[in-house]
Amino acid sequence: MSDWDVDRAVDVLLEAERTRAERGPITDEWPDLDLATAYAVQDEALARRLARGERLVGVKLGLTSRAKQRRMNVDTPLTAWLTDAMVLPAGEPVPQDRLIHPRAEPELVFVLGQRLQGPGETAVSAMRAVETVYAGIEIIDSRYADFRFTLPDVVADNASSGYYVTGAVGRPPATLDLSLEACLLEVDGKVVDSATGAAVQGNPGEALAMAANSLGERGHALEAGWVVLTGGMTDAVAVAPGSRVAAHFTHLGSIVINGG
Repeated sequence: MSDWDVDRAVDVLLEAERTRAERGPITDEWPDLDLATAYAVQDEALARRLARGERLVGVKLGLTSRAKQRRMNVDTPLTAWLTDAMVLPAGEPVPQDRLIHPRAEPELVFVLGQRLQGPGETAVSAMRAVETVYAGIEIIDSRYADFRFTLPDVVADNASSGYYVTGAVGRPPATLDLSLEACLLEVDGKVVDSATGAAVQGNPGEALAMAANSLGERGHALEAGWVVLTGGMTDAVAVAPGSRVAAHFTHLGSIVINGG
């Protein structure tokens, strides 16, 4: 019998986050950790964050690119929670003293104008709930050494949540072709990657619908006013102290973050 359970996993992951102490995957010690239990770990960790005063502000999606899904042998994005403590105000440096090994990835960000709950949502119906689209950069930070984990590990770890920044330019979704919205990713002035919204399930609306349906199966809904990070358009890049990471979007402006 394993001496691991949901509470112990939450204890271990939140302590690793608090102390910036990376560790091996939980599944190395708890091989029976499955996806449903991993989401229970994620939900209990959220409950503890709320109990200490954080406020739930939205969700983030992970593994939304088909290439990453094939790599992890999954066919649907994973979901995780965002709280107000994860917001990095524009212009503030990345708080290296609170992170283990931060990486940045550009994303398209939705702000919902109405409640959205699956199952049964499609990209078309899900996008009706979106009020505004912004550019964003998510700063991910796994509690696992070298970002080595299985799917249940990363779900339990709230999909490597760290911080996120949103841009200043907001557009109604009807004014954009999200599949063609392009992004150039720069590190220290050098373009290192590029992508369009098509990298996210062909269209970020597809990822939103799949997330709404997945959350609906667990009894959750996406609420009006929530932020939705739709998943990395490119691979994530390391955010070293003193570095400068910039994401330039076709119609949504640019975001620059400093490595601190």
